[in-house]
Amino acid sequence: MGVPIAHLGHMEHLLQGIPVGELTTSMTINATAAWLLGLYVANAEDQGTDPSVLAGTTQNDIIKEYLSRGTYAFPPEPSRRLTVDLIAYTVKHIPRWNPINVCSYHLQEAGATPVQELAYALADAIGVLDAVRQSGQVDQDEFPAVVGRISFFCNAGIRFVEETCKMRAFTSMWDRICADRYGVTDPKLRRFRYGVQVNSLGLTEVQPENNVQRIVLEMLGVTLSKGARARSIQLPAWNEALGLPRPWDQQWALRMQQVLAYETDLLEHEDIFEGSKVMETKTAELVDAAQAELDDVLSLGGAFAAIDELKGRLVRSHADRTRRIESGDLPVVGVNCFTESAPSPLAGAESFLKVDPAVESELREEVGRWRAQRDATAVTRALDELRRVAGTEENVMPATIALAHAGGTTGEWAGALREVFGEYRAPTGVAAAVGRHGDQLAQVAARVRVMAGGPPRLLVAKPGLDGHSNGAEQVAVAARDAGFEVVYQGIRQTPQQIAAAARDEDVDLVGLSILSGSHLDLVPEVIRRLREAGVGAPVVVGGIIPEADQPKLAELGVAAVYTPKDFALSRIMAELADLVERRRRTPIGA
Repeated sequence: MGVPIAHLGHMEHLLQGIPVGELTTSMTINATAAWLLGLYVANAEDQGTDPSVLAGTTQNDIIKEYLSRGTYAFPPEPSRRLTVDLIAYTVKHIPRWNPINVCSYHLQEAGATPVQELAYALADAIGVLDAVRQSGQVDQDEFPAVVGRISFFCNAGIRFVEETCKMRAFTSMWDRICADRYGVTDPKLRRFRYGVQVNSLGLTEVQPENNVQRIVLEMLGVTLSKGARARSIQLPAWNEALGLPRPWDQQWALRMQQVLAYETDLLEHEDIFEGSKVMETKTAELVDAAQAELDDVLSLGGAFAAIDELKGRLVRSHADRTRRIESGDLPVVGVNCFTESAPSPLAGAESFLKVDPAVESELREEVGRWRAQRDATAVTRALDELRRVAGTEENVMPATIALAHAGGTTGEWAGALREVFGEYRAPTGVAAAVGRHGDQLAQVAARVRVMAGGPPRLLVAKPGLDGHSNGAEQVAVAARDAGFEVVYQGIRQTPQQIAAAARDEDVDLVGLSILSGSHLDLVPEVIRRLREAGVGAPVVVGGIIPEADQPKLAELGVAAVYTPKDFALSRIMAELADLVERRRRTPIGA
């Protein structure tokens, strides 16, 4: 999730000795983008740097949080207001800043097809730009500059030709939107400026060495076409499906880029695909299909109004993908074909980074000391002003920067806005995807239909702050297709909430989705809360869980652990049905 920044002292420590007025800083931050920019500006001012010279990017894309990643707190309308306020403020006061980085990357990770990735990302950008224009905070003659400051963060999957054509389609469609919808006449301001991280969805836990060639091919898909070339690239590490990459793994990914840039001649020529009938035909097909999908989204009121519908479509697409992998229609080398392998010298407990648990307690203590030594009166005054501004149509950035200077924390900023904006739980999209697995789960469904005691009740729960819900959603969809009664209430649930739901819904089984690396903290706490609530249902856990940690979970009473190599959802559902049957045959108290 990145570097934990709770207050101005952290920002000062992070940037100590770095001349922020002479470089660009990219912040992959969304729901709290206004706050992080506020801290960045406050730090620059404290260091004697005029904020007007600052350059960089805040991701600031809240739509993709609702659709695919989940780190949001507020409802769509006030969240859009925060996005717009940041954009309007930077246009006037930090003109070199890129205030929003529209992310199609996360849409593909959530299962989007290339057509959906194109359409939904462009609908996202349109929704934001329309809101900026309607806010009245930006003069008409300044608006082309706003359009020109928007950048994109895209994904590159393994289907090389299709992904290359997708980026060419992005380039032409964005140029047309800028010219036709917003009247931007300067070609430079219509340029599709994008960075890319190549696909993480396709990285595999089994035979992880194959991830290296996947990453290289995906990198080529966004570099070889000069007319649609990424401005910046970040590559995942080969072992991201195993755990957190080490510095050496990250260096390996960097070296891939450097070999491409400095050893090959691939970047020295004009667009090598110019005139290719294959590329031109495929690009045109994608443009036509994506335009139709985009028009449909706009007819629904735009991306912000259509969050529920778009989420359902993404979950359906992802369910289709998982079905095709399980059936073998979508080959994944090492996973569902060519599975035989010699032992890998890259595997083992030392093949990824382990974070010292003491880091969390140390940070808690440090934040406590920070709060104790600041001017509490100044913080209270700044928080009161933030609440007041949030309840008006004034721009929130000046009050945010003032709170940063006063010593406020991330939690206090968000807490004050929660009081005004309220909280929001986005749709899961699960109901819209039921039935996508066809006959694959029919045997399990037939079995549970006649199970003594009725169909099993499964609680799918996602504790912790990690918002990557794709795995939990696909398990919930598959379980419903397998005849289970599924309770899934979405992401970011506390152990107390999970235990209460399990008790109130009288479930037969609890499935925990853990992708944040916090399994050894959260799973024991959830189990403790379940037992305190009188829930004796078996607990299974899924996520990127190192093999060495799995016996520890078993000692806690976890009945089964599933990791990315367990792609066969029909097998998982059959095993869950076995657990329920054994539990029902076991006398209470035995």
